[in-house]
Amino acid sequence: MQHCETTTLGVLLEHLDIDLSEPMLFGLGSGLSFIYWDSKAVGFPFLGGRVKPFELTRNLAAVLDLDLAVDETSSPRKAWRTVAALLDAGQPVGLQLDSYYLDYFSSKVHFGGHVVAMRGYDDQTAYLVDTEQQGGTVSTSLRSLADARAARGPMTAKHRSFTLAAPRALPSPRARIVPAVTACAEAFLDPPIANLGHRGIEKAGRLIRTWLQRTGDPQRDLPQAALLMEKAGTGGALFRNLYRDFLGECVNLLDSHHLRTGHAHYTEAATLWTDVAALIAEAGQTGDPQHLHQAGDILAELSRLERAAMQALSCLGS
Repeated sequence: MQHCETTTLGVLLEHLDIDLSEPMLFGLGSGLSFIYWDSKAVGFPFLGGRVKPFELTRNLAAVLDLDLAVDETSSPRKAWRTVAALLDAGQPVGLQLDSYYLDYFSSKVHFGGHVVAMRGYDDQTAYLVDTEQQGGTVSTSLRSLADARAARGPMTAKHRSFTLAAPRALPSPRARIVPAVTACAEAFLDPPIANLGHRGIEKAGRLIRTWLQRTGDPQRDLPQAALLMEKAGTGGALFRNLYRDFLGECVNLLDSHHLRTGHAHYTEAATLWTDVAALIAEAGQTGDPQHLHQAGDILAELSRLERAAMQALSCLGS
């Protein structure tokens, strides 16, 4: 799988004999969003394409009537005892942590919203499942895992661990498509602040034109921003590939003009997001602001396109 949270959910659900594709997990969890985040804490503007960490998990559990058990504590010892007891009982566990400390991460960037599935341990090593990009079935030292779980900063949680349990009669994913899609659409169309949803994409289109003035190292910051959009666990095109494929699966399950319209728009949007990432990278490598102006024009079009897609999808329950 491509995205850390859906990868972990896939492992936990597999343990329950529930087999859903990654796009279906992402879509039923109402995972798509947008945020333009610019603060002193991040240093350089960040484009995010999904809901905040762990919200997808909560959404998916609610829409599928799963029992989500979450443990958080400020005590490292208590946190480890909780996880070890579950693993000893044969239960895989989801962990939210800072990927910076994990031994197998070659790119050392702090990200406190990373999620992994833990499937076992021995005296020195934790055995994990992460995204395909990070190696899939991986391991890290227990010391590094403890540091990753104890980290504090943006998007971190207090040693958060979680498990899923299923009721006897699991609802059909087909029956839960409409509420998941309409909830995602409504949040995207009516964001509480201008940095989110279609308004956030429009704002990004205006502000991205100034990015060369925002950095002292454009050859580092702009290509890294593009890399985060395409390769850093997003499934490509800032999660739009995943949502496009989710809507494609939905079209095969439900006969709906609204779904077909949304799928067509997100098929186009996914290609345009990849174009934006390429232009950002090119601007950093060449120093030519024209590439950012082109990216800004495409983002303006994406704001209109995704708004139209979500307007169609919001009518799905009508």
